[in-house]
Amino acid sequence: MADQPTDDSGTVSAAVVTISSERSLEADPAGDAIADVFDAAGHDVVTRELIARNYDNVQSKVSRLVDRSDVDLVVTTGGTGVEPEDATLEAVRPLIDKELPAFLDLFHELSYMEIGTRMVSSRALAGVADGVPVFCLPNNADATTLASEAIIVPEATRLAALANGGEDDTEE
Repeated sequence: MADQPTDDSGTVSAAVVTISSERSLEADPAGDAIADVFDAAGHDVVTRELIARNYDNVQSKVSRLVDRSDVDLVVTTGGTGVEPEDATLEAVRPLIDKELPAFLDLFHELSYMEIGTRMVSSRALAGVADGVPVFCLPNNADATTLASEAIIVPEATRLAALANGGEDDTEE
């Protein structure tokens, strides 16, 4: 479990994991998009990894990342579709202590405005695992940019603090 973000800048340390059996980190537009949005907001991407698309790999990797003291938030991309090999959500869901269903609602609403009914095959997940917010996104650069820019990064510092028992500074 990561410690509550402690620096005065309000930055978080993110782990970005691409789940794909066909890509490499050098050719990873969806992972690049996530990292770029975090970097542009002044957050740190402490690890960028690519793992094979299977249940055990995904569950093991996400479990190890939420246990790292230098990771405040985890974002995965890939393995969320409806193909038989897609098992990211099934692998991560048992690790989640608390789901964040509003993320999925908002992501689907924004996706519908961007791509219409094609969003029905778009699966995603968000929740807190051992005090660390975890987001599982499709392996699509437009989708990861949308989710990262519109939802995840604006809430990253607040979510990371709340997940670790911190206070919500935005409440009046």
